[in-house]
Amino acid sequence: MDPSSRSIPNKGYLIKLTLLSWFSMIGFDFFLHAGLLSSLYSQPSPFLLSPKRAFALIPLGYLSFLIFDIFLLWLMLRLDIKGWKKGIIFGLQVGFLTWGAFSIGLFSISTATPLLLLAWFLGQTIELGIAGGVIGYGLTQSKLRSLFFSVFIFVIISIVLSVLLQNIGFG
Repeated sequence: MDPSSRSIPNKGYLIKLTLLSWFSMIGFDFFLHAGLLSSLYSQPSPFLLSPKRAFALIPLGYLSFLIFDIFLLWLMLRLDIKGWKKGIIFGLQVGFLTWGAFSIGLFSISTATPLLLLAWFLGQTIELGIAGGVIGYGLTQSKLRSLFFSVFIFVIISIVLSVLLQNIGFG
């Protein structure tokens, strides 16, 4: 197929889709770090910032996800990847390669524990898979209303599960 013949959504739609995908990443990230991995952050480490300082810098971490999200959307548009299944698979592949390389690099030069690096690798790979699914599905739709509600419910469930995990002493 000739790349110039592809139907690319307008800029406003792509911005909304990017923000929606980013929101899904933030929701999963909250579940991952505040729920599943919270015990890894409560242990003293020369690699990690203090919890108070790390909390203050959360917006920078979420900005990094936005950059990943823009990168993922750009790749998916360039490669004409559409549909939630293809998006998830592609997002997982991108996550595996980028976070795999990042984790190996950190292992070679930092004091981060192998468990923390493995958790980040797996979690961030899943996170990009989720983002890919949202983007892929959004690229097949003319409106984002149903996708918005699905992502919103996903984020609410992620937050509730995180709170439950913390309250039962999981982390």
